Amino acid sequence: MTTHHLDTDLLHIGSAPFDPVTGTAPVSLPSMRTSTVRFENLEALESAFAKRMAGERAITYGRSGMDTHRALEQVFMQLEGGTYCVLAPSGMAAINIAFLGLLKTGDHVLVADCVYGPVRNLDRALLQGLGISVTYFAAGHDDVAALIQPNTKVIYVESPGSLLFEMLDMTTLAATAKDNNLILVTDNTWGSGYIYRPLALGADVSVVAGTKYVAGHSDVMLGAVIVKDEKLAARIHSAQYAMGNALSADDAWLALRGVKTMAVRMPQHARNAIEVCKFFDTRKEVARIFHPAWHKDAGHALWQRDCTGSNGMLSIELNCSPVAAKKFVNALTLFGIGFSWGGFESLVQWVDPGALTSHAYWTGDGHALIRLHIGLESTLDLIADLAQALDNIHA
Repeated sequence: MTTHHLDTDLLHIGSAPFDPVTGTAPVSLPSMRTSTVRFENLEALESAFAKRMAGERAITYGRSGMDTHRALEQVFMQLEGGTYCVLAPSGMAAINIAFLGLLKTGDHVLVADCVYGPVRNLDRALLQGLGISVTYFAAGHDDVAALIQPNTKVIYVESPGSLLFEMLDMTTLAATAKDNNLILVTDNTWGSGYIYRPLALGADVSVVAGTKYVAGHSDVMLGAVIVKDEKLAARIHSAQYAMGNALSADDAWLALRGVKTMAVRMPQHARNAIEVCKFFDTRKEVARIFHPAWHKDAGHALWQRDCTGSNGMLSIELNCSPVAAKKFVNALTLFGIGFSWGGFESLVQWVDPGALTSHAYWTGDGHALIRLHIGLESTLDLIADLAQALDNIHA
């Protein structure tokens, strides 16, 4: 069997098959939109349902998707090194599938304090009402094993962390989970399987917001849950099917289109981000740079050990108050003010100080935190824009 490089596989997954009559085919699969699936006869229907009962992703109804969806599932499995994938209409929906597929009333979950902010809202709005308890921990500080309770079932983390890009020691967390018969789930949106593969480091479940670097053009809402264990796959599939999550065929098609350029987009984002880090390192207004690929970052050694690349995400601690930092944000002209990232464009987020109080990794009390996504614009232009915005703080 021929083994290809990941870059090659990403280009060829989703290629359209040749028409047996005409001998022709489009380059890519079309968007197969349907609510209803027709069966040639009852035997074909029975065969499809038998496959589904055996755990295969058989095509039975529009909600479970058609060939376009199957190809995108294959993309995520190839990226993450998994054997099973379910798709969701957003990254947050994928997180919900993971939590509700693996936890029940009376269970306890350990959650890293650096996770995506809306996970805390999921805790308040849904998990508490379902009788699922949550304990937050600082991965680089707390003794995780000491926090495990008799009813703990899952450890949920994100590496790097969502605001400060704190690198977590995934292999150590995986060993703790295994020793205590727990399931380790990680949000791998930052790495998206291309530059970081937590399943290979011992994690059991990887959750990815394909909205970001997989789709890559800020025009798709998409989530995925990827596993490599059959029993976990059955639980995740059951939760996804019961919750009725469905991704539109057009969104699946857009993601398949976007992933074709992932191998050139992500490295360029990473190169641009390092150039911006070099600039920030020269400015007295910048107290700290949070970017694991930056050689001065506290998590750089872990990044070197576990990752094969980086991307455009970074944060900076400014030597000013959060209120003063608003001048910096408002003065930027090439950075859109917004919450997402992973598209071609540069973005900036003024981080509310209240969002940092729960992050043990944050030590810049009284200072401002600004999160940036460095896009594919010329770094000369981006740095000039950042320079004039930093000057604006003192204006």
